[in-house]
Amino acid sequence: MENDLKPRERMLIQGAGALKDSELLAILIGNGSSGKTAHDVAIDLLDLAGDNLHELGKLLPEGYASISGIGYARASVISAAMEIGRRRMASMRPVTIQIVSSRDVFLRFVDRLSDLPHEEFWILLLRRSNHVLAEIKISSGGVSGTVADPKIIFGRALALRASAIVLIHNHPSGNPRPSSTDKSLTNNMREAGIFLDLPVLDHIIVAGKQYVSFADEGLI
Repeated sequence: MENDLKPRERMLIQGAGALKDSELLAILIGNGSSGKTAHDVAIDLLDLAGDNLHELGKLLPEGYASISGIGYARASVISAAMEIGRRRMASMRPVTIQIVSSRDVFLRFVDRLSDLPHEEFWILLLRRSNHVLAEIKISSGGVSGTVADPKIIFGRALALRASAIVLIHNHPSGNPRPSSTDKSLTNNMREAGIFLDLPVLDHIIVAGKQYVSFADEGLI
C-alpha cells in the first residue's frame, strides 16, 4: 500500500510535490539513529526551526548537526540543498540591467543576503543612465557588523570608472532599520562621493524579505 511506502519510494511514484516537508528532509538525512527513523530526525530538525523552512535555511551546518541523528556529513548535505534552493530562486528572477528603483537593487541581492547569519557589505556600481556595471563584495563580518572602508569602496569604483554607487548590506537580526553607525557611514560616503563626482545614490539594508532604502526614506 502507498501509505506504507518510504518517502524516497513515494517520491519516485508520486513526485516530490506530494511529500511533506519532513519527508523531503528525511530523504536528505537518509538514515536515523538511536532508535529514531530518518523521519523522526527530520521532525526534530523542523522543530528546531519552528516548523519554518525559511528559518531552517538560515542555519549553519553546525546548527543542523546539533540534532541527534545528524552528523556533519548529513548537515553538509542539508546545507547544500538549502543553497541550491536559494540559487534556483535567484536564477528565476529577471536580471535587471538598469536600476530604476530601490526594489530593483533589493531583488538583485535578497537571495544572497537574506539568510546569512553574518553581515556582508556590497556595492553596486552603475554606468551612466544607471545601467549595472559591477557588483562587488567589500567585506564579511560578524552578526552585529562588518567593515566598510571608504578607501576600498571608492578605489574600486574609480578603477572601474563607475558613474554612481549604491551601497548594500544586510542585518541578520531581521530588523532593517538603519543604526546610527549605518547613518554616519552613509553620510560620510555621500560627502566623499560629492567631492569625487561619484554620487552615492542609495544605501539598501536587507533584512530577511524586508528592506529599507535610505533614498526612499529621505536619509541620503
